[in-house]
Amino acid sequence: MLISLILLLATLFLLGAKTVQVPGPQGSLSCVIRLPEGFNPDTERCPMVILMHGIFSSKDLNPMPALAKGLAEAGIASVRFDFDGHGKSEGRMQDMTIEREIADAMAVLDYVKGLSYVSEIGFLGHSQGGVVASMTAGRLAKEGKDVPKGMALIAPGSVIKEACQGGKFFNARFDPKDPPEFVRCWGFMKLGREYLLGTQDLDIYGTASAYEGKVCILHGTRDGIVPIWCSERFKETYGERAEFILIEGGNHMITRHRKEFVQRTVSFFNSVF
Repeated sequence: MLISLILLLATLFLLGAKTVQVPGPQGSLSCVIRLPEGFNPDTERCPMVILMHGIFSSKDLNPMPALAKGLAEAGIASVRFDFDGHGKSEGRMQDMTIEREIADAMAVLDYVKGLSYVSEIGFLGHSQGGVVASMTAGRLAKEGKDVPKGMALIAPGSVIKEACQGGKFFNARFDPKDPPEFVRCWGFMKLGREYLLGTQDLDIYGTASAYEGKVCILHGTRDGIVPIWCSERFKETYGERAEFILIEGGNHMITRHRKEFVQRTVSFFNSVF
């Protein structure tokens, strides 16, 4: 066990990655910072992208590590983190809401803004993380605060609103007007009543529209979880400041055509920073 831990820490060191803890609304948020190879944070500066994973996922599951690697190879740092109740972060998944995840994103953003070696900041969100990224950027803009230089949305899961309104979230069924204390997805993932009710009233596109920076929207044509119309709606929301890219044959978890997703994402941020 000790040897495995030492090897893991050595690997992270060689990859220019380190784990940090950031205070969040439900407790500590587990984050991994990855820097470009050979980058010296004491004497150099570089842009950083904040990576936001989807529901029931984590910073350590596909596609987050691959995106972090691709960005680092292009000279761009990243921080990927587990939302509250996910992965290695504190809190209960049952207590997770979009508002709390926005608060998580804001907490990580505040941490990143305090890093002296970070020159510019970008957002990237996958699935539900795309909803959180877009709403966080929009809220920052509405409040007159610093906004991310650019934002990439991969299969942004705005369908969560319609799912909760219809009382059907993955394989869980419930009365949308009076959901129970929680429902179980696949028998073990708990979604709480506050999430099921609050998500129905989200102004996703209205909030997101306040962000006026550059946006890249990517979606696989074989995504069986988030329908393509979600990305189309985001494209309509952002208009000419957004590019919409369909990845032929790509699926939701980016296990297919992952290289193209990463290349397209890295190319976008290279054009922004």
